[in-house]
Amino acid sequence: MRTVNKQHQRVDIRRNDTVKVITGRDKGKEGRVLRVFPVEGKVLVEHVMLVKKHVRPNPQRNIKGGIAEQESRISLSNVQLMCATCGPVRVGREVRGERKVRVCKKCGTTLEK
Repeated sequence: MRTVNKQHQRVDIRRNDTVKVITGRDKGKEGRVLRVFPVEGKVLVEHVMLVKKHVRPNPQRNIKGGIAEQESRISLSNVQLMCATCGPVRVGREVRGERKVRVCKKCGTTLEK
């Protein structure tokens, strides 16, 4: 059985961010973050780490059976946040005005939308 540290980790990646996979079988792919799992240190990225799942038909929910493809979680250490100008970058934090914002380590622009 896997033990998970129940501490909340600091995660610089949020939902709807664009990330690039930097290592693993999907290296080089880019996608939008669908969900973040900070306790496990993983993210769910659109069209990355696709796995096949056997689906049982359910006529009540109008689900056809067969083999479906869906995204699987990928480790936070395997993805990097994409800056609009620089590409994949490390993330820093700064206080600008009265807010703490995420900042690109290369060019210094804010990564907030």
